[in-house]
Amino acid sequence: MRFRHPDGSTVHLAYCTNVHPAETLDGVRAQLRDHCEPVRRRLGRDRLGIGLWLARDAARALTDDPAELRALRAELDSRGLEVVTLNGFPYEGFGTEEVKYRVYRPDWTEPDRLTHTTDLARLLAALLPDDVTEGSISTLPLAWRTPYDGDPAAARTARAAFTTLAQRLDALAELTGKSIRVGLEPEPGCTVETTADAIAPLTGIGHDRIGICVDTCHLATSFEDPATALDALAAAGIRVVKSQLSAALHAEHPHLPEVRTALSAFAEPRFLHQTRTLPRALEQTRAGEGPPAAGLRGTDDLDEALTGRALPDSTPWRAHFHVPLHAPPAPPLTSTLPVLRDTLARLVGGPAPLTRHLEVETYTWQALPAELRPRTRGRLADGIAAELTLARDLLVDLGLKELP
Repeated sequence: MRFRHPDGSTVHLAYCTNVHPAETLDGVRAQLRDHCEPVRRRLGRDRLGIGLWLARDAARALTDDPAELRALRAELDSRGLEVVTLNGFPYEGFGTEEVKYRVYRPDWTEPDRLTHTTDLARLLAALLPDDVTEGSISTLPLAWRTPYDGDPAAARTARAAFTTLAQRLDALAELTGKSIRVGLEPEPGCTVETTADAIAPLTGIGHDRIGICVDTCHLATSFEDPATALDALAAAGIRVVKSQLSAALHAEHPHLPEVRTALSAFAEPRFLHQTRTLPRALEQTRAGEGPPAAGLRGTDDLDEALTGRALPDSTPWRAHFHVPLHAPPAPPLTSTLPVLRDTLARLVGGPAPLTRHLEVETYTWQALPAELRPRTRGRLADGIAAELTLARDLLVDLGLKELP
């Protein structure tokens, strides 16, 4: 979906296909047929943007055979789909029964991560629509915090990998005329947990083609204030390459038994649901008075928060669980949709957009409590279409005009 910003530039809205498990190229084609095209039809659009997730095996099949890449591009066109952004965070196995910590490997200290991301950039340059010259790729924020943290050699290795990547992106732009940028996606528990954490390493790289992907679920889970976060990035000269529109799980009164019971329904075995709280003395940071990360308390997963005493329960909890944008959980829980709204207003509501690539990323549809999961492909398509409709309405309310 495309929108015209009041400044005349085009803003792209897509949804991320990592919600549909697929490790192979055949699986990707099945996604387009069984999910993406039905979503487009439900929206009544001739063209729908998708944020394509290409696992390692699917990406290699495309890089090894140019004919397969041309065929995929033709299939996208025939189904009314377009790709301007890729999700390069998961490497493989994202649809398995237990993902958890495995999603963070390989990290940016391992050669396979650089190779895979380079492949994705080359593929995206070939998949971009003819009238689009800029593409974006989101990637993991360096590494999970252990064993990376405190290891100067790991930091040097990651910095060297990004320097090499930037050089390859420069060469790709010169060869193809397509400008591909990569954005680190801060996530709770990682070496780069918040936007504030991203400033030092990205400044150290010092290259315009490497920036940040702002995921609004992650931003909210870490209790970051959108205005403060985005102003700090702008002051540091760091580009917002793309933004993933998502909402976290919010529990205002986690000490109440009924709230604990409601939260326990979201503690599931597939994905990691990092949980955070901000001690009362630091709550003023949510109003933009300083970076909150240093005062955060957290656990690596929701069940750890519920069964132990690691988190104080006198202040609200937020969990890294991407809940559907249009359907917040029933009371006594809610979502952080207001954080998404505030972030989006800062990103594209000003005189010029801070990013032109927006991606709805609710990959947890099948991890929802049993009574909330879509039981058929049709129900899932209905839900994704409803999320995109909400995002579209928010953009229109900000003064953007939907294009045919």
